Amino acid sequence: MATGEKAGTWGDLTNTNWDIVEQIAGGYTTQALTDNDTVALAKNDGTTGATLATRVIKLTGTLSVGNAIVTVPDAALNWWLVNNAEGGSTYTVTFKTVGGTGVTWAAGVTGTKLLYNDGTNIVDASADFGSVAGSTTEIQYNNAGAFAGDSNLAWVAATGLNIGSQKELRLLDTTGGQYIGMKAASTTVDYTLTMPGGIATSNDQILTSTTGGVLSWVDNSGGTSWQAVVTGTTKTAVAGEGYFIDTTSNVCTLTLPAGTLGDEVSVIDYAGTFDTNNLTVGRNGSDKIEGSAADLTVSIERAAFTLVFTDSTQGWLLKDK
Repeated sequence: MATGEKAGTWGDLTNTNWDIVEQIAGGYTTQALTDNDTVALAKNDGTTGATLATRVIKLTGTLSVGNAIVTVPDAALNWWLVNNAEGGSTYTVTFKTVGGTGVTWAAGVTGTKLLYNDGTNIVDASADFGSVAGSTTEIQYNNAGAFAGDSNLAWVAATGLNIGSQKELRLLDTTGGQYIGMKAASTTVDYTLTMPGGIATSNDQILTSTTGGVLSWVDNSGGTSWQAVVTGTTKTAVAGEGYFIDTTSNVCTLTLPAGTLGDEVSVIDYAGTFDTNNLTVGRNGSDKIEGSAADLTVSIERAAFTLVFTDSTQGWLLKDK
């Protein structure tokens, strides 16, 4: 410093000025809230530690009497990441300019917002920059500090039938811009879905849920798994499968599996030859067929039917025929 009121002085004064610049570039501080009152943030000349001069501000405390307001000077044209960590659930927290309007966290709502002063009002830019306004959010990074994989994570404004401030989570394709979206339905209750502890243990498994929202992988038992055409003289059936039986050259015996409640086996006369070369549906052990301890003989051309297991009294019954 060659001229001016501090001519010839470097030392602590200039070092402090550099500290202030560093603080403005990326500082962090906490600011306690005051019950039913206004906290006015202001700049400090020549000293560090001013809340207004930091980039990240965490609002702390628990409101027990009334709402809290935090103001910044109208002329403080700047931007901040403001984290409302107020611990109560009854009162609101507002961040605004002295003479204008601002942004309010509703009672009981915490979270971080990206805010800036346009010279008149405080503006919430959270949605424009991909943050989640008004909620607590956790995002998982890999060890390199980036999102794992080749997709981008983005939050977009609600559209269509979404209500209020609901948001949609989108995984974006980095090449074509297509995405997979997931968003909350309109609901009056909060709930959590707990994912399984690992991937499916076999192909074609599906996710099922308990009433508590705990998801797990189970084998897909819905529908019929149709098999290749059977031309041999014998075949052992499996529950949940369907069989095209071709008796053009010979008769066939289809042996049923050991039945449990709800098991199904379906059969179709593939070549329309059951009338000449019959199909025999064989029992498994003591399981009955239509209440009888005897095998079932099918001799009707183009027959098609499904057997479903009930219990030890009736055994396998015709579901359709």
